[in-house]
Amino acid sequence: MTEREKMLAGELYDCGDAELLSQWHKAKDLIREYNRLDSNNLLEKEKILEDLLGGRGKNLWITPPFFVDYGNNIYFGNNCEVNMNCTFLDDNIIRIGDNALIAPNVQIYTAFHPTNAFERFGKPKEDGSFEFCKTQTAPVTIGNNVWIGGGVIIMPGVTIGDNVVIGAGSVVTKDIPSDTIAYGNPCKVRRENL
Repeated sequence: MTEREKMLAGELYDCGDAELLSQWHKAKDLIREYNRLDSNNLLEKEKILEDLLGGRGKNLWITPPFFVDYGNNIYFGNNCEVNMNCTFLDDNIIRIGDNALIAPNVQIYTAFHPTNAFERFGKPKEDGSFEFCKTQTAPVTIGNNVWIGGGVIIMPGVTIGDNVVIGAGSVVTKDIPSDTIAYGNPCKVRRENL
C-alpha cells in the first residue's frame, strides 16, 4: 500500500513520502499562481482550478487567497462560492455539494496527528532530528444548500447534511444533521431550518 493509499484510507502515513511531497509542491505552486492572478483573469483561474482540484461542477467561484494541501482531494458540486482566505487541508477527501456558500476564513481539516509524541514523531535520528510527523486523516462531507459562516473550523471526519447553516466562528467537531441551524464552540444544533 502506498503512502497516498494509506493517507486516503485514514491509516498512519508518512507526509515526507516522495509522491506525496511532489503532489504537495505542485498544489502549492498552482495555488500561488491562482492567488497572484488579476481578479478579472477568469480564463487562467479556470485552467488552474481544472489542474488543481479533484473535481468540480459548474459555476465555482473561489476568491483569493485560497490555500490547500494537495487540491486533488477537493470536490465541489454546482454553484459554489468560497470567499477569501479559506484553508482546505485536503489530506483526505473534502466533498462539497451543490449551492454551497463558504464565508471568509473558513478552515476545513482532514488531517490529524497521534496525541502520543512518540507515535507522532518516532525515534529521533542519531543527529537528534526527526522524520516528518506521522499523520492520519478522515474525510469531510458538506451537503447541498449549505452556508458555512465566517471563521468556521470544520474538523476531520465531520459530515454536514443538506440545508444547513453553520454560524460564524463555530468549531464543528461532530456531524450536523440536515435541515438545521448550528453554531458555537463546540458547534451544536440550535434549531431546525425549514
